Amino acid sequence: MKEAVNTKTSRSTQMRYPVIFETGPEGGVSAYVPDLPGCVAAASSLEETRKLIREAVKFHLEGMRLHGETVPEPTAIECSLVEIA
Repeated sequence: MKEAVNTKTSRSTQMRYPVIFETGPEGGVSAYVPDLPGCVAAASSLEETRKLIREAVKFHLEGMRLHGETVPEPTAIECSLVEIA
């Protein structure tokens, strides 16, 4: 499942990063942001994981800015499902 997280830069420009959500074998949900390596979240529900990944993206970008790192532009990702018989 793909979703985007909205963030605002210091110039009030809105950025939308794609987020990948995965359901684990035990039923928990994890999420990661392909454009921000190491930016992850996990919880027992999709709703809680969505909340946590939004916070994680904001924190990740804030840390990058504090360390003088270049914040990457979000990439456009197209997602589709493949059916296999």
